[in-house]
Amino acid sequence: MDVGLRQFVIDAWSWLNYKPVMADAGRPGNRSFPELVASWLPPHELRRLAAYKVLAAYDNNQAGQLAATSGDETALERRELGDAANLVDTALGYLLGSEQKIAVEGAEHADGETPKPGSTEAAAAQEQLRKWAEKELLTLRIQQAERAAVLLGDSVFVLAWNPEKQRPTLRTYDPGFFFPQWEDEDADFPTRVHLAWELPEDEDAGLKARVRRVTYELGPISEDIDVEGVVRQYPWEPGRPSNVTCYLTDAEWLLEDLKRGETLDRLPMDKAAFRVRSDGTELNRLDLMIDFVPVIHITNTIPDGGEHWGRSAIARVLQGLDELAATDSDSSAASATTGTPIIGLAGARLPVDRATGKPEQLKVEAGAVWQLGDSGRMDALDTSSQLAELRARVEHLLDRVASNSRVTAAGLGTLDASEVPSGYALKLALGPLDALVGAMRLAREHKYRLLFKMVQRLFQAGRAEGWTAGESFPARLSWAPHTPTDRAAVLEEVVQAYGAGVLSLETAVAMLMDAGYPIKDASEEVARIRAKAEQEAAIRMAEAAARQGNGDDEEEQAGEDGAPAPRGGVETKQKPKEAERGPVGESR
Repeated sequence: MDVGLRQFVIDAWSWLNYKPVMADAGRPGNRSFPELVASWLPPHELRRLAAYKVLAAYDNNQAGQLAATSGDETALERRELGDAANLVDTALGYLLGSEQKIAVEGAEHADGETPKPGSTEAAAAQEQLRKWAEKELLTLRIQQAERAAVLLGDSVFVLAWNPEKQRPTLRTYDPGFFFPQWEDEDADFPTRVHLAWELPEDEDAGLKARVRRVTYELGPISEDIDVEGVVRQYPWEPGRPSNVTCYLTDAEWLLEDLKRGETLDRLPMDKAAFRVRSDGTELNRLDLMIDFVPVIHITNTIPDGGEHWGRSAIARVLQGLDELAATDSDSSAASATTGTPIIGLAGARLPVDRATGKPEQLKVEAGAVWQLGDSGRMDALDTSSQLAELRARVEHLLDRVASNSRVTAAGLGTLDASEVPSGYALKLALGPLDALVGAMRLAREHKYRLLFKMVQRLFQAGRAEGWTAGESFPARLSWAPHTPTDRAAVLEEVVQAYGAGVLSLETAVAMLMDAGYPIKDASEEVARIRAKAEQEAAIRMAEAAARQGNGDDEEEQAGEDGAPAPRGGVETKQKPKEAERGPVGESR
């Protein structure tokens, strides 16, 4: 049965099927995605790459230009006012919170508690990881990678050991360059990963158009040598020999040398030009001396069963964004006729062009004077009511987009504060946003744990100072609260609970940190609080001792003056002294 569809597809990018440009992806002669007809691209990757380009067009207010390439000439008049980018940036801001910190399990404990075995080593590892994060600008890298993940659904981190810096380096890559090779669909991670992109022709430098491919591949250690059964002891798994290592290959191919069917995973190695490292080593199956692929794929959402790719934050509201753009275009046209209305004249004396002898066209402008006859009339077309309706429709569409994206009107800042009766009502309004951020952070939890595990192992493989053999410490990325908190209410709650003895000082400080108070390190803050309390206690004891000493002096003075000097609430009587006698026996 012909229902007017060329092909009905349900996959990770089927939410884009309504776009005509998706049907033309990869077809020779299409103007929307000319780069996707490259012979080296695998056919099954074309829909994913086309989806990335469509999403990037929305982010840059170019969705109309992209639609025009598929034959929609009216799309060039489309008004795009940054709603897609605003939605992406808002979701990104709530995901990241105010800050991110590396936390190693067991690194911190209460002062009064006995440290658990290994806590000293965990604290040292946490400090080293935080120093590495500061040197590698981890916060900046996370911003780069996570914006791509929120917008496109996917992002990529790549780690590499730098012998000069004596630390792992961290880079982010566009997910359009990322091509994992899954030999087993049920595997947790791919055993081979390609990072590939085209390099344009440079006539000035005499370089032809070419494709560059960087490959990470796991394989047996003895694959390239004649000895069988070679094993290696990796420092992160002492006592467990392994025969697996990771090979790195970095090469380029001229596009003119590639034939049909020589796709990304089948490029002819005899025509490859291998890159050379700064120390002169050719990057052709270079043994990295690690047993893992140092590439981390970040997904914006938890992939569906059987899928490996995430979904963009604006994926399911793209049609709503299209409606917003169309309404904005109509509003622009209506505002033009409202600000400069269409006027009909009857019985007017129109000026005549002396050159042509034809009446000149009148313009509506300030200071214009038109002469009308006795029966003359002027009528203006009033489109203000239509403009008001269009503005109301824009507000409706914004609420619909905010609701369906789960960012909510309160999260986007379009909710009128006067419409919120209480803080509890605002919390309920932000409920979908809380669930959205929780799901996004859950999708990333394991990936960042994996990233920090790889960082530790690269430090061990590079034999960096301070890193000894042993299993990696479980480290995670700690996110700050994504919504503002009532800091005054939290402070009051903490003071009351700690004063009543139902909260420890460590828990109280942790609650203040979660509320947004500028506390950098919980253990240091607890130590400062305890030190200040001990100092104040010592001052009070000294003052009490001083007051007690002053009281004893007053008692002694009172006794000399003959006044009663009670001590402990009991009066004491002194015996009268014997009368002194003179040398002749007379009393004095």
